Amino acid sequence: MFEEVVLFVTIAEIAGVFVGFAALISVTRRDDIEASQLAQIRAVVTSGLLVVVAALVPVGLAFYHVEGHGLWVTASVVYLILNWVVIYLALQRSANREQARAQARQSPVGAAFFWLLELAIQVPLLLIVFGVNRDLDVAFYMTALVFHLFEAVFILVQLVYAQAGRHRA
Repeated sequence: MFEEVVLFVTIAEIAGVFVGFAALISVTRRDDIEASQLAQIRAVVTSGLLVVVAALVPVGLAFYHVEGHGLWVTASVVYLILNWVVIYLALQRSANREQARAQARQSPVGAAFFWLLELAIQVPLLLIVFGVNRDLDVAFYMTALVFHLFEAVFILVQLVYAQAGRHRA
């Protein structure tokens, strides 16, 4: 388990970098941020924080001697619940719902890609929960974390390119 602990802590550190970038962007552009950009900054911060928590859940559970498939099922259920709570809470804000609709109209391919990433996060976790190939529990969990990092990167890249386009125009 030691190798996994190091790996998960490293992923948490990487996710923390995304949180820091998004926070830095929000602070440096405070007067110049549009509502859509603020929503993207919140999404990057939220995704990054969720990856930090999800990466550390198995580490914390291991200290309570939760092991084997039970560890990965518990961590996956926690991860899925947190992910859906974040999605639900984000969509409760009317500004976020409108932003999601506008983004889907402006870039249907980008919106589809975002939801494909979301599937790539959730399917491996469900494979763990349903006990599909228990030998791959760690790999499935790692896959979900990595795709969640990709999702944060995708949102951050959209934000950076949107800002670059605004400043060129």
